[in-house]
Amino acid sequence: MAEDDTGPHVVLDGIDFSLEAGEVVDVAGPSGVGKTTLLRALARLLPGATGSLELAGLPAEEYIPAEWRSRVTLLPQRFALVPGTVRDNLLLPWRLKVRQERTPPPDDSALAGALDSVGLASISLDRDVARLSVGQGARVALLRVLLTGPDVLLLDEPDANLDDVSAEMVAEATRTFAQGGGGVVRVRHQRIDGVAARRLHLAKGRLSEASTP
Repeated sequence: MAEDDTGPHVVLDGIDFSLEAGEVVDVAGPSGVGKTTLLRALARLLPGATGSLELAGLPAEEYIPAEWRSRVTLLPQRFALVPGTVRDNLLLPWRLKVRQERTPPPDDSALAGALDSVGLASISLDRDVARLSVGQGARVALLRVLLTGPDVLLLDEPDANLDDVSAEMVAEATRTFAQGGGGVVRVRHQRIDGVAARRLHLAKGRLSEASTP
């Protein structure tokens, strides 16, 4: 069960959900039913939520919150880029000790390769992020998460307000992450893109199977 920020109002109740390695699941539903709340609960970002979560067979209580969030990572719809260069933003997670302990920061060659993988080969690592388009910024924000090597990726409207090229690149990066063994939950309102194996519908606090993409 989860409560929203306005007080003791139940938003989600009776949610029973599993995600397999390599699987992409889309969650759809009307506005205001709790789709973002669901993602935040899965990321352990709702202190008032009750219920049980497991990752790789271990209950969430076996992980310190910072470690859980490094393995189950949420990319919000309104992503934030910090002032500075593309390199600064891609390396931002490694300012946290928990990231440094899991994986070393990627070098410039790896960062350039990552940019190339989402169609941003022409973007210099030294470019000021203030000069990026919305679509370019969205791809940099997604790469910043992917480079940390999470087990589960939670995406809140990852292609909202993106041009077709950027949306396609984001979808392909998501597909590649899943093919590498990662699990993905996406909240989406856009047309079916063929990436998700399952599509769930959220209404009245409960999830149900929707038509298969």
